[in-house]
Amino acid sequence: MSLCPPHLNPRHAAGLALCLGLSLGQALAQAQPATPPTAAPAAASPLLQGPTLQGQAFDLVALRGQVVMVLFWSTDCAVCRDKMPELRANVKGWQGQPFTLVSVSTDRQRSAIEAHQRLVELTVPASQRFTTLWAGDSQHRNGFGPTGQLPAVFLLDKTGRVVESYHGRVPPEAWDRIADLL
Repeated sequence: MSLCPPHLNPRHAAGLALCLGLSLGQALAQAQPATPPTAAPAAASPLLQGPTLQGQAFDLVALRGQVVMVLFWSTDCAVCRDKMPELRANVKGWQGQPFTLVSVSTDRQRSAIEAHQRLVELTVPASQRFTTLWAGDSQHRNGFGPTGQLPAVFLLDKTGRVVESYHGRVPPEAWDRIADLL
């Protein structure tokens, strides 16, 4: 149903002006670019604890003083798998810097991430591997909340606060942001 009067006459001029104003406002609102989903206000330090796939205890708090990228992903996510070479190259490139990448597998079955991990251990140099946790582990604790679209990446500053998040493909700007935070 239109807010505009069906015909123009002098007594409907005010209604027409209102209609045009509403239509123009709606058009401008639709034309404005959306706020980028990459920006997130600094949030309190989230909880992330549990055993790694190698059985070692992990606590995100131990990484304070470092810039941390937390990646939530799944082996059945094509975009996630496609991003792995880029993530591994950046892990290697940031060696010697206070930067750590931690991945959290959201696979339903532990066997899926374990099979992937075995392949990684056979094919990926140690300098390009990163810590991986499985979200389905009974000891896994996660304060990040629902991750939404995978891959979901949360960038934490050196104090452990979330400063940005990315959903879907990780943009190149994420690596620039890491450089800024270092």
